[in-house]
Amino acid sequence: MNDSPVPRLDMLRFARRIAVQQVEQIDRWIATEERRETERRHGEQARPPAPDWLIEMGLGGRDPVYVHVGGCHMAGMRSRGVDRDQALRAVTEGVPACTHCRPDTELGLLD
Repeated sequence: MNDSPVPRLDMLRFARRIAVQQVEQIDRWIATEERRETERRHGEQARPPAPDWLIEMGLGGRDPVYVHVGGCHMAGMRSRGVDRDQALRAVTEGVPACTHCRPDTELGLLD
């Protein structure tokens, strides 16, 4: 075994190198999080506006099953955005209006 003790100054320099490496790692983590936050904000700003009206399609994707006001919490994953005329036409042709968001009232069909 090596009986010569490690000088205290060498141990302190070693500890400093380790501390600097840790600070550099934390700086990289901070930079990564700042980049993610910037990308998230950019994504929110670039997101198109939510549609005013939705038509929810059935399992086969062909037959409409509900008309919703845009942003309705009950609209399913098979919903697609439509304009006011398409929503109005769908309701008047017999597609049920969502009982939660009441698009028939919003479209002026009911009081």
